[in-house]
Amino acid sequence: MNFITVKEFYNDNKSKFHMRSLSGEEHLSKKKIIVSDINRPGLALAGFFDYFPYERIQVFGKTEFAYIKKLGREKANRVLEKIFSENICCCIITRNLNPPFSFLSIAKKHRIPVLLTSIFTTKFVSAAMIYLEKKLAPKITIHGTFVDVYGIGVLIIGKSGIGKSEISLELIKRGHRLVADDLIEVTRLSEDALEGRGMSIIQHHMEIRGVGIIDVRNLFGVGAVRDDQKLELVMHLEEWEKGKDYERLGIEEMHEDIIGVKVPKIILPVKPGRNLSVIIEVAAMTQRMKARGYNPAKELNKNIIKWMKKENKEKTDVSDK
Repeated sequence: MNFITVKEFYNDNKSKFHMRSLSGEEHLSKKKIIVSDINRPGLALAGFFDYFPYERIQVFGKTEFAYIKKLGREKANRVLEKIFSENICCCIITRNLNPPFSFLSIAKKHRIPVLLTSIFTTKFVSAAMIYLEKKLAPKITIHGTFVDVYGIGVLIIGKSGIGKSEISLELIKRGHRLVADDLIEVTRLSEDALEGRGMSIIQHHMEIRGVGIIDVRNLFGVGAVRDDQKLELVMHLEEWEKGKDYERLGIEEMHEDIIGVKVPKIILPVKPGRNLSVIIEVAAMTQRMKARGYNPAKELNKNIIKWMKKENKEKTDVSDK
């Protein structure tokens, strides 16, 4: 199960959300956030605890605090005792509001972190969910090289020494952009979308055998790199094997399953004399056409079948006469 600690959430968003801790930082690293959904505990404040989503961050805004004050000290403290006893991961107060009654002391008693932000409630909930969805999304690390070719994220994979980095370097020289080399962190953003990025410490660096490590951003400029990109095509490089039946028409499409998402895949045989960087450019442009509903191989096949039917009909008409 993916999770982040409340401390990680706090450190990542402290400046963005103008956030500070009202309960110190003692328990921040002990509490885990495991879901991206966020809860405003209106029903719980009214006393309805069936299906209470204790695993979510609990957000208290102007509406929640107005209702708590309306309950009165005794009843409000009783409800807050119940909420904080549910072992929630943390609660966040928006709009720099002052917590009423014994809010902070009850939270401290149950060791629940309390964070304060100046952001308005709805805006905070929206921004925090976007952050959490990305942070808690399923991830996998893949060895290869990831390049943005004509706006298509192309993952180049293959055994060590096959020439992945050298081909990518040629693509960069031709005006395309490097996302990452060697280790690519792939995140599933939705049921059918993947995003790839490099490990932060080595991103935009490449290892070229015989030359060593190069810094692509400093060498070619910021226009030659990007931090992340949607993964839309896998190019699997393999040594040319004589007698092997490689795909020649492109009608039958292959896919690579990555964290439950099927990504179009092309097996590209490596052979002296083949300009692989140009082939990858063409593959990327073809993938863009397919994404827009046009498959050149299938269209050609359809036209040939139509032509053959027409020819047969004309021959039949002539023989009938």
